[in-house]
Amino acid sequence: MRRPFFLALAALLLSTASFATEVKVESGLLQGVAANGITAFKGIPYAAPPVGELRWRAPVPAVSWQGVRQADRFGSDCMQNPLPGSKSPVTPSEDCLYLNVWTPGTKGAPVLVWIPGGGFVTDSAANPVMDGAGLARRGVVVVTFNYRLGRFGFFAHPDLTRESGEGPTGNWGFMDQIAALQWVRRNIASFGGDPANVTLIGESAGGESVSRLMTALPARGLFHKAVVISGGGRDRWPALAEAEAKGVAFAKDVGVKDGLAGLRVLPADKVRGGITLLDKEEKTWSGPLNDGRILQGDPVPAFTAGAEARIPLIIGANDDEFSFVPSIFRMFLNGPHEKAVEPNKAAVRAAYGSDSAMRRAIASDVVFVEPSVALAKRHAATGAPTWLYRFGYVAEAKREEGSGAGHATDMPFHFGTLDQTDVKPTPADQAAAALMGDLWTRFARNGDPNGGGLPTWPRYAAGAPQMLSIGVETRTVSAAEPVIDTIAAARDATP
Repeated sequence: MRRPFFLALAALLLSTASFATEVKVESGLLQGVAANGITAFKGIPYAAPPVGELRWRAPVPAVSWQGVRQADRFGSDCMQNPLPGSKSPVTPSEDCLYLNVWTPGTKGAPVLVWIPGGGFVTDSAANPVMDGAGLARRGVVVVTFNYRLGRFGFFAHPDLTRESGEGPTGNWGFMDQIAALQWVRRNIASFGGDPANVTLIGESAGGESVSRLMTALPARGLFHKAVVISGGGRDRWPALAEAEAKGVAFAKDVGVKDGLAGLRVLPADKVRGGITLLDKEEKTWSGPLNDGRILQGDPVPAFTAGAEARIPLIIGANDDEFSFVPSIFRMFLNGPHEKAVEPNKAAVRAAYGSDSAMRRAIASDVVFVEPSVALAKRHAATGAPTWLYRFGYVAEAKREEGSGAGHATDMPFHFGTLDQTDVKPTPADQAAAALMGDLWTRFARNGDPNGGGLPTWPRYAAGAPQMLSIGVETRTVSAAEPVIDTIAAARDATP
């Protein structure tokens, strides 16, 4: 007598499970994978493959599909020369404009959109360290995506400029980033996300992308809060004319004489070349540029003029970004960075207290730490809520005397993916990761990282600059260091 009831209940549960993993986006139906209370949708095309005639063109909408598309695996990485030891489970391809969504399934959830780093030449949204499930369990929808890299993503040429007319040119990777954010605005409600509550967050080149997009008018309104992690900010990118000249040099170097037609049929390996983090082929590749259409100029001048989006911002860096560089090579690393403070080098050295302390820290401070303070100071001056931090936590198994938190070592702490690293995390390591996850998701939810039993984190104010220091033993609020102020004075005095 009761069998029909149980059959009906089973059918209801199955239909509920199916509904939870199937969503409709503008291009068609997607089938995700549910596990441990989170549903993941991977490999979603947010634009058409940028191949053939679409190479070096602004992204166009993805092609619709019939039926249900299985969203159970990552799309290809963008073309690159992967770093040795890369953990990405997929191979590079020109067909790479895919994003991934992790959702807790609740409606109206805040959205965290992560931009991968990698110096604009490498990295991947499929990197296991960037798995969004841990953050999604805190009640946010997490999005990661790929964007064109290297010469595919950042390439200018006079013929491309003429072809684009008044439209954007050169920064194809930034056009991808904007297209991904536009896709999020149009589709994220299908995953339970709130399109009016999007936090853009990135590390390294991803962090630099965030600060640049804060100044880009085409990105205005696509995100409502920002987090810049080890994103620098003092880099001076070339203008369009300089980038075009390098594009012409590349065409000559590979023997292309028939303009865009020849460049667009060039084998992908030829376009990729040997570009890596250590060799950016600067004679024939400009890297990202100030194209005058999406990006008008570098961040510090733009923030100085108050030309950025005046949204809540968290910004910071690690305390020992170049800890991976052996001391024997420090003189080669430090040379350009000591030159950056040349007008006031003696004062900078005095602020460090010793030559050895200066050798140890100046590259990290010049490239990452001081720029984060410079941008925080300028953004706070607009009246926008601003918080500054310094991350110095090192996993217990990795601690060495005289060494701090190196570049990108914080990523597993942000995502809560310590199990994807090469050491077994301790309870203290897990507690540090829990803190970072709580800070980011609380900021995404409320536009303020304070509350909920978290460490008190005062807003940055130029008159009383404070930051949250996240160290091995403590999480304390401290003032900005005199050495950083001295570096800033030297750099601000340089035209």
